[in-house]
Order: sequence, then C-alpha cells, then structure tokens
Amino acid sequence: MKASSQLRVLSVIPPMTQLNTPYPSTAYLTGFLKSREINAVQEDLALALVLRLLSSQGLEEVARRIDLLPDERYTPAILAFNAQYSRYISTIDAVIRFLQGRDSTLAHRIASRQFLPEGPRFDSLDVYVDEEGGDPLSWAFGALGLSDRAKHIATLYLNDLADVLRDAIDSRFEFVRYAESLAASQSSFDPLSEALAADKNLLDEILHALTVEKLNKHRPTLVLISVPFPGCVYAAFRIAQSIKNYDAQIKIVLGGGFVNTELRELKDPRVFDYFDFVTLDAGERPLLALIEHLEGKRSASRLVRTYIRDPESLAVRYMNLIEPDVPFNEVGTPTWDGLPLDRYLSLLDMLNPMHRLWSDGRWNKLTIAHGCYWKKCSFCDVSLDYIGRYEAAEASVLADRIDQIVLETGQTGFHFVDEAAPPKSLKALANELIERNTGISWWGNIRFEKTFSPELCELLADSGCIAVSGGLEVASDRLLNLMKKGVSIDQVARVTRAFTDAGILVHAYLMYGFPTQTVQDTVDALEYVRQLFLNGCIQSGFFHRFTCTVHSPVGLNPEEYGVTLKPLPPITFAKNDVGFIDPTGVDHAALGAGLKKAIYNYMHGIGLEDDVRNWFDFKVPKTTVARNRIELALTE
Repeated sequence: MKASSQLRVLSVIPPMTQLNTPYPSTAYLTGFLKSREINAVQEDLALALVLRLLSSQGLEEVARRIDLLPDERYTPAILAFNAQYSRYISTIDAVIRFLQGRDSTLAHRIASRQFLPEGPRFDSLDVYVDEEGGDPLSWAFGALGLSDRAKHIATLYLNDLADVLRDAIDSRFEFVRYAESLAASQSSFDPLSEALAADKNLLDEILHALTVEKLNKHRPTLVLISVPFPGCVYAAFRIAQSIKNYDAQIKIVLGGGFVNTELRELKDPRVFDYFDFVTLDAGERPLLALIEHLEGKRSASRLVRTYIRDPESLAVRYMNLIEPDVPFNEVGTPTWDGLPLDRYLSLLDMLNPMHRLWSDGRWNKLTIAHGCYWKKCSFCDVSLDYIGRYEAAEASVLADRIDQIVLETGQTGFHFVDEAAPPKSLKALANELIERNTGISWWGNIRFEKTFSPELCELLADSGCIAVSGGLEVASDRLLNLMKKGVSIDQVARVTRAFTDAGILVHAYLMYGFPTQTVQDTVDALEYVRQLFLNGCIQSGFFHRFTCTVHSPVGLNPEEYGVTLKPLPPITFAKNDVGFIDPTGVDHAALGAGLKKAIYNYMHGIGLEDDVRNWFDFKVPKTTVARNRIELALTE
C-alpha cells in the first residue's frame, strides 16, 4: 500500500506502562506502517508525564497543590515531603539524570545516604540492618556495587514521590497500575465515565498539555492509542478527550491487550464519544482496512474486527469482514524511531539479580512467534487470538530484525516477549546469532519442558541468553496435570537447573488458589519452591492469586475443574474475571500473605533451611514432601 498524501498516523503509549523501556506496541505498529509506506510516528506519553512531574518545576506545582489541602489529608508521605521540600527540589533533576544514565558519577553522593531526602519508603531498609547496626545494603552490594546501590536508593526516593502524588494529587496514581480499578473487569462504563467527567487534577492537566504539544508537533489525521493493561485505560481516555477538544476531525482508534481481552462484548455507545473505532486482536489487518476506509476505498461494512457506533441509531456495531491476517514473517521490523531512548529510567526496586530485569535497563522488545505453541493451560486465555493463533518466523528473518534494531537503537539488549518462546525456534535463532556473531544479550519467557536439555541451555547461553522466566504455577503434580501444564515438578527441577548450570538466571511464575487446591497442596507447593531455591534451580519467583477468566478453559468449562461460576452482571463494557465457588472452601487470601513473605525472603537468600510453616501466621499442616525431593530429582 502506498502512502496517502493526507494520512498522518500517530501511535501513542498512554500512562502508565513501564519507565525503563518503551512498551513495544507502538514500535510494532509504526514499523509495520512504515513498511507499507504509510506516514507513521509515535510518542510515549507515559514517560513524558513522569518526566514532567518528576522535575523541579513539577514538584513545585505539587507543593502548591499540597498547600491547598486540609490538614487531615496530610499523610506520612506528604509530611516527609514538606519537611524536606528544599532538598527534593534541589535533587530531583540530578536523580533523574542519574537514572537515565547521563550522570553516572552522582552515584557516589547518592550511595552515601547523605545526599537525598528519605521518606517512609526507606523504612524497608531496616529489615537488612545487622545486629551491630551496620550497613543495611552491604549484604547485597558489598564494598563495591556503587552504581547499583545508588540506583536502589534513588528508586526508593522516586517511590516516596509516587506516594506523595497518590496522597496529594490522585489517589489512583501508581507508576504502573494507574487507576486500573476503573477498567479491570468493569461490567459498566459508569465508573470510568464519572472519572472522566470530573474536574482535571494536576496529572490530568499535564497529560492534556503533553497531548496538545504532540498534536501540534505531528499534526496527525489518525491517532492510535494502544492500551495493554487496565492501568492504562483511564489515561488513554483522557488523551482521547484532549484530542477531541483539540480537533474533532482527528480520528482515534483504541486497541491493545486490554481491549483484545476485556472489550470483546462492548455495547456502551459512550465509549465512542472518545474513540471513533475500537479494534480487536492483531492490529495490522484491521489497520489496513481502516486506512482504506478513511481514504474512501472501503465502506464501514467492510472493516475488519472493528467496533463503530452507528451514526443514526447510535448503537455499537461490530464489523468483521473475514480477511487473512498479515503473516508474521511480513509484519515488518519494530522501530523505536522518534522515542527518546536516552530518557528512560533504569530503576532497581528489588535487590535480586533476576527480578531487576523488568525495571532496569533499556531492552529492545521483540516477539519470536505469534501466539503460544502449547496453548493448553487451563488458566490461560487460549481461546483468544493472541494465544490461540500460533505462527513462527524464520530464524533468518528474526536475526535480520535484530540486526536492524541494533543498528537503529545502538542497544544490544533484547527481551523476547512471547507467551512462551518455542524451543525449536530458539535453537534455530541461537545458531543464527552465533553464526552471525551478533553479540546481543537476551531473555524471555519459556515453558519448562524437557526439550531444554543441558546442551540446548549451553547453546542459548552462547547466543547471549542471560535469563528465562517460566510458569511453574502451583508446584503440585496433581494440579499441574489438572492445569494441562504439560510439565512435572521433577522435570521443572532438572530443566531449571540446566539453565542455572549454563549461567542463565531463572524466574518462576507461581500461582495459588487454583480450583480444588487445598491447604496441604499450598504448603507442599511452598516446600517444593523452597527446595528449588535451595538447590540453585531458580533465583527469583512471584506468587499471584489464580483468577478465573471467561476466555480460559476453567471459565469455559468450570465443571471439569470442580467449581461453579458466580453469575456475572449485564455486560456493556469490560468482561474478563469471573468469580467462582470452590467446594474446598480454603481461605487463599490468608495463605497468600505467607507465600509472598516466603518468596520475598527466598529471593534474598533468607530462610531457605527453615520449616515452611514458619511463614504463616496461623497453624498449617506439615508438608508431606521429603526434604530432599528436588535433590533426588536432580540426581536421576
């Protein structure tokens, strides 16, 4: 498709996603559109909002808003900010430069603990103080590690400021999950509509100014707003609101992971007061059809996977002319052209070498294959396109994309963001990278399947693999079988140890609260996890509570998993999570606190020899797992 002389496409990342690297959706879309010779640009308003707020000018405005608050609104975070206000104003710009990698020598002053003001978030360091009252960070960084020590301290400093923004400006603010309760599984548009009708707070005002600034810069005729998570939805609608006020003739499209998952039964016409079109699933084909429609070459009835509002009846209509998706080999190379790659912030929240990868470093995000090659896990949205339609790219095509991205960005770090990167594709890519002497560092998500032999792990390490993450979920062979996970605990132990032995860090996604999971199952699962840490199989993990979604096998066939779904209210907006009744009656919320405490300590090397019952505040049964079970599995 040749470029239209009139069409100018702007893709936008809305607040909040992540601060260390651009969310890849706009890079994918912009790269694809450019490959079709369409005039396309992109902007990251999430980063722009944070940088405008976290500046001396931004904090001065925050202080003015605090002065207008009644005394009863003053929280510990606000009181600490007021007490040290002059120090915050004098240090914020320097700290941002340091976290952007533009002023590395400042690490000496930050690490001294004498330079930055310290608020309530620094209380977390008290847990590390030894009996002699020594350096609370010496166990993590020792005498050296200066830059990382400073980065962690600077991250605590920013978290203090995030608390101030939440308490003083917008109670819904977080660096990642911004106002997500307004959107996540919200059956009605009412809460979001009410929030959007309210007076603008400081964050809204800055976001509006930034939006207008980008519109003046690019003069788009079409704006694409990609919303990957519920924590981006409120800001996305605020951006659309600003665009409509700026120029109602600009067409606005809403898409992304949240839309693809939760807005599949959209009925509320008020959404279209903000957006002209809402598209589902992989965006390339719907965008091509939409562009043809805007150029007068295609009627609205021939749009692909697109919601519109009927101009006469005002009813929401779903248009879906069946056309083949753009092959994964032909979607083009993502581009970060136009994004300020030197302005992202490398943060260090967790003092764990694997866990830090999600917030530290500028990673080029790339997909090895579309969808999941396994697509059987009963907790996963396997019925949706982003999981169910599997399509891989050739190793040479992927390597070409990697070469092009390194040439453009100057960065050799890659995060492969697949649901589960297929081992066959990874092996082929590793050989291609080694043959080309590409010299990148990469990490990504996998399944802990037996294909990952010690030999393959060594090959992946030689190609630049530094870390992998994968789902162990509930560490119980009975529940893993019920989940159709396709792995066993012994297999996971051997595979993860093979990665560790190859010098590759391993993170395990862990789950609790799966249907029919008993207290004994939970205690035994934690014992398996303890032994995996103790035996060097995994270095990092995270426990999350199982949530039943309407698109998963559990949500579609609950009787097969021994549960009964709770009835949903009438759906006119978002639909995803669904409550269920589990006859076991276990209080998973109470167990969750102990699981999260345990995993936090295990990641810091604490309590690995202790009885797992010690992590719970109430009596739980003794584990039935032998204390050397993983050790035996590794010797088989």
